[in-house]
Amino acid sequence: MGSLSPAQRPTMYFVGVTTTKSSIMKVFPAWARALGLDAVIQGIDLPLDDTAEHYRDVVDFIKHDPLSLGALVTTHKLNLYKAAHDLFDSVGPQTALLDEVSSISKRDGRLWGHAMDPLTSGLSLEALVPQGHWRRTGGDLLLLGAGGSALALTLHLHERALAGGDVPGRVVVTNRRPGRLEEMRAVHAKLGLSIPVEYVVADTPDVNDAQLARLAPHSVVVNATGLGKDRPGSPLTDAARFPEHAIAWDFNYRGDLLFLDQARAQQAGRHVTVEDGWLYFIHGWTRVIAEVFALDIPTQGPEFDRLSALAAQA
Repeated sequence: MGSLSPAQRPTMYFVGVTTTKSSIMKVFPAWARALGLDAVIQGIDLPLDDTAEHYRDVVDFIKHDPLSLGALVTTHKLNLYKAAHDLFDSVGPQTALLDEVSSISKRDGRLWGHAMDPLTSGLSLEALVPQGHWRRTGGDLLLLGAGGSALALTLHLHERALAGGDVPGRVVVTNRRPGRLEEMRAVHAKLGLSIPVEYVVADTPDVNDAQLARLAPHSVVVNATGLGKDRPGSPLTDAARFPEHAIAWDFNYRGDLLFLDQARAQQAGRHVTVEDGWLYFIHGWTRVIAEVFALDIPTQGPEFDRLSALAAQA
């Protein structure tokens, strides 16, 4: 992790694993100029499943350093909050439910933690899936991975269903470790989830292949495992067959992205639509930047499009 030195300028941090490889290091300066921010970004790299002491050190530093204004947290969302939850003065309702923090910010001397993924994953999904898609096609949703981002997406769908919105008739979630599935099931039970979910232990990729084969045409298949970014590989084997007219969506936008390569191989023959995590990246960062700097950044329209274009250019 290295030492955490007092910030010399207003600073937002990116707490991740390989932050220097992220596009945000080039995108943030362009966005700061566009938004009129006198601020810089700095990465804090921690190994996967780091010690509680290191997580607490990061949160304590941001809390007490005057020019350290907040942070976006990626891979460490669950572990950081578990280790340092007592250091936060206030948390949003989604953080209390999910036991994770993806946004750290300050308001009136108080340290806030927010779980932004239900909002940002939902915004991304709605942009990728045409309006009325689920009712019109009868497609399913397969979530490969039961981590925080996958759980957050199910919470978005739950809220959408309660509001009478269009949601899939069947959601299947797979994960290598049964414990993570049980944690998801417990949150769903606590909520009284309004959509049907099947929980499948997939200790080998061929189990995911089998779940893929059960899907209806026009289903959405999401790689929420981190494979292809933090670790090489894919949750599927090369023998996996996507449903006709499927949408293959990877939460990642960088890495070897083998899952998307597998989907592209069937793009023409099975009419598979392939989507990476770039839009998720844009929504994820703009929501946290809005929170850290107390800005009103729209989620669509000309201003959002301008920020998206600046990110692509950077």
